Amino acid sequence: MPRKSKAGAQSTIGSNPERNRSHNRRVVLDVVRQLGPVGRMEISRHAHLSTQAVSNIVEELVEDGLLIKAGRLRAGRGLPPIQFAVNPNGGMTAGIEIAADHVSTLLVDIGGRVRAQRTLPIQRNDPGAVLPVIRAEIELAQAQLKPPVPQLLGVGVVMPGPFNVEGMTSVGPTTLSGWLDFDAVAGIGRILDAPITLENDATAAAVGERLHGAAKDLKNFCLIFFGQGLGLGIMIDGRPYRGANGNAGEIGHVLVEKGGRRCSCGQHGCLEAYASIHALTERLAAAGIHGVDYPGLEQLHRDRHPVVEAWIKEAAAYLAPQIAMLENLFDPEAIVIGGALPPGLLENLTQAMQPLPLSVARRRNRSEARLIHGRTGRLTAALGAAALPLLDAMTPRLDTAQAAQREQPNEEITFAG
Repeated sequence: MPRKSKAGAQSTIGSNPERNRSHNRRVVLDVVRQLGPVGRMEISRHAHLSTQAVSNIVEELVEDGLLIKAGRLRAGRGLPPIQFAVNPNGGMTAGIEIAADHVSTLLVDIGGRVRAQRTLPIQRNDPGAVLPVIRAEIELAQAQLKPPVPQLLGVGVVMPGPFNVEGMTSVGPTTLSGWLDFDAVAGIGRILDAPITLENDATAAAVGERLHGAAKDLKNFCLIFFGQGLGLGIMIDGRPYRGANGNAGEIGHVLVEKGGRRCSCGQHGCLEAYASIHALTERLAAAGIHGVDYPGLEQLHRDRHPVVEAWIKEAAAYLAPQIAMLENLFDPEAIVIGGALPPGLLENLTQAMQPLPLSVARRRNRSEARLIHGRTGRLTAALGAAALPLLDAMTPRLDTAQAAQREQPNEEITFAG
C-alpha cells in the first residue's frame, strides 16, 4: 500500500495567541457549522474566544466566502445581531475511493450536501492507470455543476489497507497493485493541485456513516466494512481511530482458521478468505458463475442461489465471534455493518449471525440493537473520503487544542461531536 505522507453541541475551545490563528478559524467554522445561523456573541461563548477575535475571524471567513450573513436575529431591544451560517457555495471537497475494480468520485459542499457523484469501473488499479482517471473523474463531476463552481478545498482519497506492512503481499483481487513504494499524497497532489488526505477505506467509511448514515447519533462504534475485502472502521468519542501507522482495523487479516484458505495478504485462514465479497465471488466462480457485478449478486440472492446461501451461513459463523470480540475490546454503543453488500444479502447475513455470542454488550438496560445496518451503501467510503479534508478545514485539531490548553491551564477542553 502507498506511503502516507447543532444546539446541545459541546463547547470547542479556541486559543487567543496570534500564532494559533489557523486553529481559531477552524474553531469558529466548527461552531457555525454545528449551531448556525449564529451570532458573534454566541460563537464567542462556544469557542471560548474574545468577541473581538471572533469578529475579526468571522469577517475574514466572510471575505473568503466560507461564511455568509444570514440576516438578523429579532430578539429584545436595540439593533438585532447579525447571524452567520456556513456558505454551501463557498467551497467543496472531493471524495475518491480507489477500489480494486472501480473508482468512485463524490463532490460534497461545505454544508455537507452531495453535489455530484460518479463511479467508473477500471481494469487496472496501479498508479499509472488510476491517476489520470482521478483527474478526469473530478473534472467530469465538476462539469455536472451549474456555475459558479465552488472552489475545491481538498481531496480525500481512500483505498484498501494495510499500509506499508513488511511480509504482507500487496497483490491480489482485494488489493491495489504498484502502490507499495508510491507516495500517493504527493503523486495525486501534483495532478490535482489541491491538498490531499489519504485514508484507509474502512476508516473513511466509518466517518461516512457518522456524518451521513446510521451512526449519526453514535460517538463510539465500529463499522465492519465490505469492500472486495473486509475492513474495520473504529470511532472513539466521535473521532476515527487510526493506530500508529494508519492500519488499525485490519480485521480481514485476523486468523480464524489455522492452515485455512490462502488470503491475498500471503497468510492462510484469514477472516477475509471466508467473509468477504471476494470470497463469495470465488465460490461462485468455482460453480461456473463468473464476473458477477452488484446487480448480478442482488439477483442471485433473490433467486436464493445455493452458493450464495452457503456463503451466508459460513460467513456468519466466522463473523459472529468477531462481533463479540469487538464489543469486549471497545465497548461500543453498537456495531455497524455495511459497505458494498446488497441490502437484502446484508439483512440475511445479519440474521444468520443471531443469536450473537455473549459479550459486555449484553446489558440489562440495553435498548438499541447490538448490530445495525449501514445506510450509505456502496458510497460509504467515498462519502467518508469527501469528509476528511472538510474535517481538516473545519474541525479543531487535537494537538493544537492541547497546546492551547497548556497555555490556558485553568480552562477545560471539550471537543465538538
